[in-house]
Amino acid sequence: MPGSITEGNTTASAEYNIWQDPEAARIVFESGRPITLLTLDVTHQALFGAAEVARLDALGTRVGSVFADLLRYFARFHAERYGWDGSPIHDAVAIAHLALPDLVRTESFRVDVETTSELTRGRTVVDLHGLTGRPPNVEVGVGIDRARFIDVLVDAIESVGAAAPG
Repeated sequence: MPGSITEGNTTASAEYNIWQDPEAARIVFESGRPITLLTLDVTHQALFGAAEVARLDALGTRVGSVFADLLRYFARFHAERYGWDGSPIHDAVAIAHLALPDLVRTESFRVDVETTSELTRGRTVVDLHGLTGRPPNVEVGVGIDRARFIDVLVDAIESVGAAAPG
């Protein structure tokens, strides 16, 4: 779930999870193991806005209400920081992709991690055009079926709320 193609959220170029330990991330990306990377670029496409929060409120459950309140809280941060009308739920995108592999559209790219630069330490460098000549090593999420993701998450929250005691 870490990384970004375009911009960071901790520094101008680095996403928080990679920025925390870029050396470990580099080892993972160079491991030769199959990797799917769901960057900020794809999780930011799955914003929960006011209409989706209203759907959670309409569930009439304590779980729905708690999620709605959390999303309203995070929406204020994202409105101030990015000017967005809504909030991404990064972890839920990653879990939903595991359950529904066709939810996120991926493409194969070469991804390397910057570990030494003062300005770009922790940046995931995604070679979108094959300029390095190095083979792709990661499946990178580039798009998400937002409507389906929202439906899946609201349905999951509804089912948990229905099962939760009073």
